[in-house]
Amino acid sequence: MNTILAKERNTSTLFADLRLIIKAPVLIANVLPVFTGFWLALYFTNESLTNHWGLFLLTMIGSTLVMAGALIINNWYDVDIDSVMDRTKNRPTVTGHFSLKAVLAMGIILTVLGLALLLFTSIEAAIWAFIGWFTYVILYTMWSKRKYTLNTVIGAISGAVSPVIGWTTIETSYHIVPIILFLILFIFQMPHTFAIAMKKYNEYKAAGVAMLPVVRGFEMTKRQIFVYSACLLPLPFYLGSLGVSFIVIATLLNLGWLGVSISGFFTKNDHKWAHFVFLYSVNYITIMYLLMIIVTLPIFK
Repeated sequence: MNTILAKERNTSTLFADLRLIIKAPVLIANVLPVFTGFWLALYFTNESLTNHWGLFLLTMIGSTLVMAGALIINNWYDVDIDSVMDRTKNRPTVTGHFSLKAVLAMGIILTVLGLALLLFTSIEAAIWAFIGWFTYVILYTMWSKRKYTLNTVIGAISGAVSPVIGWTTIETSYHIVPIILFLILFIFQMPHTFAIAMKKYNEYKAAGVAMLPVVRGFEMTKRQIFVYSACLLPLPFYLGSLGVSFIVIATLLNLGWLGVSISGFFTKNDHKWAHFVFLYSVNYITIMYLLMIIVTLPIFK
């Protein structure tokens, strides 16, 4: 009985470690936009998902592997600062459950496998995936994260390519829809990340990560959150072909975020407000990308 329980605990620990090392919530959040991009490409080219199941699986599996590879390499490189921050101190690279060599090898292998699979969809999709990987691993993780507040912009670029990967497996990116999908995801990530940095201010400061609230303070960060929230307002109107319902709901969501950002100038509890911004941002992007799928379902045609 004790042996069985020990094996169950070991299996549970392994799955927990794997979930941490691939940053499961972040990975899942990046997979949804890939699917939305793929789905909308089918919609605008009058194609059917039933005729592209093989392509769909290659797209989703390949992009997920590339993203997982990038996130794993981020864990490998950031082990020193992860050991300082409470939110990351349980990652297997910090606890020693996984050796750093094994983690790096895992990240590289998953990246190569993912890019190889995407090459069977389209060269452009593989290129976009590599751009996202290179931006996140090299430009964000290894170059800017610890030195410049610009790190948030660079990190946002890597995240924003997700829907473009999905789209370009079907159609070229020279189209207004993938451009707007990119911009929505890029702009969203700025206030979203700033809110996290405000919440975890002490941890980022202790780890020496050059996040905007740490370097320039909360007031500057609040102004930036307001500006980026305002930049989202016109974007739904460029997707008018998705219908009036989409434009109305998306605009209401944008106005809500703008209202939340304005309230930050009057709050007496910055951390509580930052947490609310974080929650709003997570729900915002999920609803937006699911809404794009819902309004283009066959029953709405």
